[in-house]
Amino acid sequence: MSTIRKTADHRLERSIRRPGSGSARRWAGALTWLATMTMGLMAGLFYAFAVSVMPGLARTDDHTLVLAMQKINAAIENAVFAASFFGAFVFTGAAAIVHHRLGWRAAARWTLAALALYVVALIITMGVNVPLNARLASVGDPGVISDLAAVRARFEGTWVTANTARAVACTLALGCLARALSRHGRSEPEGR
Repeated sequence: MSTIRKTADHRLERSIRRPGSGSARRWAGALTWLATMTMGLMAGLFYAFAVSVMPGLARTDDHTLVLAMQKINAAIENAVFAASFFGAFVFTGAAAIVHHRLGWRAAARWTLAALALYVVALIITMGVNVPLNARLASVGDPGVISDLAAVRARFEGTWVTANTARAVACTLALGCLARALSRHGRSEPEGR
C-alpha cells in the first residue's frame, strides 16, 4: 500500500514540477476553479448580509433583530458553510503554490493577492464578527432581556461595518481569482 502511495505522490510531484505537463495544467486549473467557486460563495454570503439581511433587520424592532441574528448565527454553523469558509482558504493557497511551482508568475501573483484579501476577511471574521456573535448568543432569550436596545446597540453597528469590510475583501479576492483563471488559461512559464 505504501509503495502505491509513494508512486502516486512521486507522479503528482513530478507532474506539478513539469511546466508543460497537461496533468499539471489540469491540476492547477482545478484548484483555481475550486478556489474561485468557494470564494464566490463566501463573497456572495457576505454581500447578501450587507445588502439585504442587515438592512432588512435594521427596519425591525430590537427583539426581532436580536432573535433573528441569534438564530442565523446558530444555523450557519454547519458542514456546508465550513466547507466553503475553509475551502476558500485551502484551495486559494494550494492554487497559489501550484502556479508558483509551475513558474506561472502572473497567475500565481493574482492567486496570492486573492489569498491575502481572504486572510483579511478571516481576520475580520474571527476578530470582530465571531466574538460579537458569541456575545449576542450569551445574552440568552431576548424575551427576558430588560434592555434590548443596549444589546442591539453593542452588536449591530460594529457587526455591519465588519461584514461590509469582509464582503469587499472577498469580492476583490474573487476578482483576483477570476483574473488568475484567465491568466492560467494562457499561462506559460515565464522565462521561456
